[in-house]
Amino acid sequence: MVAMNLSESARRVVEAAERLAATLGSDPNHTVAAAAMDTVGRIHEAVNVYHFTGGPCAELVALGVAATAGAGPLVTIAAAGDRGRGLISPCGRCRQALLDLHPDVQVAVPTDDGPVLRPIRKLLPDTYFFPDADARRIVRFDEHDHEAVATGRKTSTVRHDDQIAPGPAIFFFEGDEVHRTLNGTVTVVERRRLDDGSTVDELTFTVEAPE
Repeated sequence: MVAMNLSESARRVVEAAERLAATLGSDPNHTVAAAAMDTVGRIHEAVNVYHFTGGPCAELVALGVAATAGAGPLVTIAAAGDRGRGLISPCGRCRQALLDLHPDVQVAVPTDDGPVLRPIRKLLPDTYFFPDADARRIVRFDEHDHEAVATGRKTSTVRHDDQIAPGPAIFFFEGDEVHRTLNGTVTVVERRRLDDGSTVDELTFTVEAPE
């Protein structure tokens, strides 16, 4: 059962993984399904390939399927087990690969209160980060910010613990049914300390003119 506190996009991803997992079970070599959504709302599905030499998990196969489709960065991913096991969390190897290749992806994980989304970096704290992955970054905005960002009226945003560095990024407008995106560049990241001792990052950015 998909938790109602997930966004519509996240529910679609979890439901796709669970629906594909429900078709498995007769072949012990394929026991887990995964689904991943890209920035334009396409969902890429895959299953694991079990083998004693170390066949890939469903999440890793899904990354390959998405790359084959030219998906670019992924925003949400979920995996589910066969035989009614439901949503399952990624293993350590998948967490490391997701962090390196899709550092802004959110992962659906099971909790006592139902499925929730976790940023991948929260599932692998204090980890090694592969510097040569050259992953394109995603900056998430509310759907209502699209016009202001697109027209240049909004050129900065404040984030807590997003760990965004200056450089090219895809601006993804979360909650938007049509999954609109803009290409842009984060030009400055300035850390500010609040009165309560916590810190936030103020991101200044520019948006590329449409071709």
